[in-house]
Amino acid sequence: MRFAVLADIHANRQACEACLRHAEGQAVDRYVFLGDLVGYGADPDWVVRMVRARLADPAAPALVVRGNHDEAVGRGDTAGMTGHAAAAALWHHQRLSAEDRAFLAGLPLEVEAEGVHFVHADPADPARWTYVTDAEIARASLEGGHAWLTLCGHVHAPMLYGLTATAKLAAFRPAPGVAVPLLRARRWLAVMGSVGQPRDGDPAACYAVLDTAAAECTWHRVPYDAAAAAAGIRAAGLPERLASRLLEGR
Repeated sequence: MRFAVLADIHANRQACEACLRHAEGQAVDRYVFLGDLVGYGADPDWVVRMVRARLADPAAPALVVRGNHDEAVGRGDTAGMTGHAAAAALWHHQRLSAEDRAFLAGLPLEVEAEGVHFVHADPADPARWTYVTDAEIARASLEGGHAWLTLCGHVHAPMLYGLTATAKLAAFRPAPGVAVPLLRARRWLAVMGSVGQPRDGDPAACYAVLDTAAAECTWHRVPYDAAAAAAGIRAAGLPERLASRLLEGR
């Protein structure tokens, strides 16, 4: 099966639409949304409606997990968030309907399909919202898991970690558009990067296509109208930094 995997959309409609259009040309069978549908951006209602519609698709229902921003917005609880993130989360909470807020708060922390584990943050303990930012955390996640392959978001920069049968860990930054083979003899943890808030110096939206039959994953960078997304944030009266960073990829 071919999955289009979108993580950390963060209410960025322009970036999300660009990735969905790109994915339509990749012969994907099913869509996966790895949490943080909301937070930061100007279009939480559009993103939530889109995901809910794909989740309800009887032919190929999407897979969706909860991110920390989804939880904060859904419950109206911004404890532990930075000032800018909290301001956006409260604005999103007020903008969304009670039904949409309940949808976000009720999403599962993790799901599995085709032998793949899908989660927003550290798969070893999804509810702690730990960032998989280095090899040490990745090793602990892989050693504590059970799946051949785990896909997560949360970090906003793409990365791939592989653990061999002899416990050697390899870290690899994938190149856009290049399929990476995922040997079944190893166990893998793939960090997807972010659709709506890239933070690796490249402002282009990031998503991936996972082919479980071929055992390979391809990360894609998709240019989009970041200036329009930034303008929407400014028009909403949200913090300026949330707008300017879209143009920087930081």
